[in-house]
Amino acid sequence: MPNVSAPSAGHLLRFIRSGAARTRRDLMELTGLARSTVAQRVDQLVSAGYVREGGVDASTGGRRPSLLEINEGSAVVLAADLGATHGRVAVTDLAGRALGETTGRMLSSEGPEKALAWVTARFRDLLADCGRSVAEVCGVGVGLPSPVDVRTGRTVQTPIAPGWERYDIPAAIAAEFPGPVMLDNDANVMALGEYTAAGPDAPPVLLVKVATGIGAGIVEDGRVLRGVGGAAGEIGHVRVPGRDDAVCSCGRHGCLAAVASGAALARELAAYDPSVRDSSDVARLALAGHPEAVRLTREAGRALGEVLAVVVSVVNPGSLIISGSLAGAGEHLVGEIRETVFRGVQYRSTRGLQIGEGHLGSRAGVVGAASMVIDRVFSPEVVDARIAAAESLRA
Repeated sequence: MPNVSAPSAGHLLRFIRSGAARTRRDLMELTGLARSTVAQRVDQLVSAGYVREGGVDASTGGRRPSLLEINEGSAVVLAADLGATHGRVAVTDLAGRALGETTGRMLSSEGPEKALAWVTARFRDLLADCGRSVAEVCGVGVGLPSPVDVRTGRTVQTPIAPGWERYDIPAAIAAEFPGPVMLDNDANVMALGEYTAAGPDAPPVLLVKVATGIGAGIVEDGRVLRGVGGAAGEIGHVRVPGRDDAVCSCGRHGCLAAVASGAALARELAAYDPSVRDSSDVARLALAGHPEAVRLTREAGRALGEVLAVVVSVVNPGSLIISGSLAGAGEHLVGEIRETVFRGVQYRSTRGLQIGEGHLGSRAGVVGAASMVIDRVFSPEVVDARIAAAESLRA
């Protein structure tokens, strides 16, 4: 139980949401608050739409108590996962269940205005399709194909999304939809999505997205490791020994992204098959047994495995998830990564480690983006601020 001197309505909601409290009596026992105080704060949560009372619990004598439940349908969350060439958007309830979802082709390289116009239009279409209004939106979460300073909402300059670092993304989204706007790197939100899907007792997750570029997200105890400047997980620019011939889009030589990313492999494979455009084509041909696609994908897996062996030794995760469009190549990529990591790391660091594709696949990003917003919306400080604002308007 959190150590709070005078639990507020927001703290009581946290007990209800976690399942620690199912009735008003449970809240009294957990917090030591008087019956009248608990009743007042539960009433505040019900009035604000956070909680509903439904059903009855087993009686311990006298009238059976009503059960307290999160009112998951009282608002909706908008979630988007934007990559270099494709995007996925969703509308979810407050439990993170998708009410509507769609994907489409969009190019981050064309700039933030066009990309966000695409996102906004898709959000509005989905809201209409599931019979919800903009007024019911309580927040927006977005995963972006670049490092993000979560304090300012600004992205860090990257070749995949040029010009985004000069654009105020939160302000642009807030002009269209209510609630907090939360941004993070796409690999981070994907890792958070997989962690959320695995349940509250999930071990630390290391997710590697291998698509146009390469990035990683690390989640432990529900928290994303971002680093001082938001660049944690930027393994795409780790130098691969002996590959100074590979020129990276960042201007350096030998970066992992220049050797093993979907964009790098697509450029090489296009010399054999001019129809190849991106990492999805590479994965498709590798699965079909195309000799050069298989060779390139396996070489990429070994290069990734060498770098990830070091990361696994440092982080000691319980799950290493390979995601992104190039993961569609299956064991040609994942198998090489698995073999290289287990060969290069001591048993103590890999004991119990699971290496493979995630459970959510391409949905991980929107699940993580929604989870990021939901946790914020249900945080005690936001709940208490909203209740105080509503009560001041009624005063």
